[in-house]
Amino acid sequence: MLDSRVVKVKVSSDYACFTRPDLKVERMTYPCMTPGAARGIFDSILWKPEFQWYVRRILVLKPIKFYSVKRNEIKFDKGRNPIIIEDNHTQRNSVILKDVAYIIEASIFLKEKSNRNTPEKYVGRKGIDGDKDGMFIRRVRKGQCWRKPYLGMREFSADFIEPDGMEDPIKETIPIGSMLFDIFYNNGKPEPLFFYDVAVRNGVLNCEVSENDKMMKSSHHQPPIDSEISAAIYNFNQQEELKEE
Repeated sequence: MLDSRVVKVKVSSDYACFTRPDLKVERMTYPCMTPGAARGIFDSILWKPEFQWYVRRILVLKPIKFYSVKRNEIKFDKGRNPIIIEDNHTQRNSVILKDVAYIIEASIFLKEKSNRNTPEKYVGRKGIDGDKDGMFIRRVRKGQCWRKPYLGMREFSADFIEPDGMEDPIKETIPIGSMLFDIFYNNGKPEPLFFYDVAVRNGVLNCEVSENDKMMKSSHHQPPIDSEISAAIYNFNQQEELKEE
């Protein structure tokens, strides 16, 4: 069930890199944040096993600026054996984004509706006694997060605040073509999910496409409800919710 209410968060950073997977060695960024990266921002601020974030739109607030850098990286993926970085590093060029800012709009998707975990609890509700902010809005205002959000790469950490309503997207149309939407898990096996004929139109990337509906069926592995891991997650969530009250 997709909730109709929309919450927003504004993220910004000096640099960002949303790597195109079709370039194998040298990094080349998309001109705009991918929906998967946007979902990661929301998960960084508020994650619950009961629901998923459904990204609706990404608003580009600043003109696109590409920037070329040379970075030290290891030559191969890390395995079980330790790596001596001094013996296995190499310099690679990266084309990244500079001075970026976005507004991300998203809603909650619940596979099963529960009276205990209603969307109102997380995104807020309106009533005759006044509006009440949800957990997500309160966490954004306080600067709270599970982990520090980042824009594509962990070294490009992002600041996040509540939009003030005065921001406007850029008035540009930027063709992209194909774009990595997100990583879809089919019975625990990751598969890249692309969407095509993509463009940022008047500064807005529309994410309400069929690929997004498919992502809501992604089957991430979750620990059994009676496992020690589930108990630890539940206790941690309870402590976080007490801090919110």
